[in-house]
Amino acid sequence: MMANKTLQNVMEAKVAQGEKAFVAYIMAGDGGLDALREQILFLQEAGVTAIELGIPFTDPVADGPVIQEAGLRALATGANLRAILKTISSFKEEIQIPLVVMTYLNPIIAFGIEDFVQACEQSGISGLIIPDLPLEEATLISDELQGTDIALVQLVSLTSPQQRIEKIAKAAEGFIYAVTVNGITGVRQGFTEQLEQHLSNLKKVSQIPVLAGFGISNAQQVEEISAMVDGVIVGSAIVQAFHEGHKEKINELLNKQPV
Repeated sequence: MMANKTLQNVMEAKVAQGEKAFVAYIMAGDGGLDALREQILFLQEAGVTAIELGIPFTDPVADGPVIQEAGLRALATGANLRAILKTISSFKEEIQIPLVVMTYLNPIIAFGIEDFVQACEQSGISGLIIPDLPLEEATLISDELQGTDIALVQLVSLTSPQQRIEKIAKAAEGFIYAVTVNGITGVRQGFTEQLEQHLSNLKKVSQIPVLAGFGISNAQQVEEISAMVDGVIVGSAIVQAFHEGHKEKINELLNKQPV
């Protein structure tokens, strides 16, 4: 059996300490590629467990309005998958927490799968999230990740049937990304009653940490959802805070985590 990859080790260490993981999502290139180093190092200093780097894309099927607008701003600055990875590789020695790239399949294919994986390795990337890559086609990427330290993170939706959940859990690396809502990312007032049951079931089935994301946008929700799983992924609220220059809001989100 292969040794766990860095991303999974970091998540499991957090759980072993009785703490909750906090993954911060940013739209890479929002504010310009020059802002990327400052944003990543700010989040690292603030104490996030890992950072999910959104790659701007023209047709983002899973993104809500805040992240879509951030993606358009990033594209306007010339940000793309290749430029983002090159920028990160220029300061990778300063990064001490895992970076997870969230991108759709199209930009990876345009890049060339082998070249993309190589560029991720050179940039010190620890994980990949590809929302439009179904488990049945995952080998397209996972075969290229053999022998690397890059984990392919699987998403599980609220509507996934039990058999599929078990299949995804078996294939998962790094952590399981539990989607907390049906639909796109973005700010939500609350969550459905079935969510607690869904997350509890995922925790039973999964051998690796389960993190929940989509729609978690304030300190109360961070606390509420963290209590059900091993950690949370927060996107829109962090993207908005950086865009508006309200970094203190990010610290507020982090300080409310239960331990």
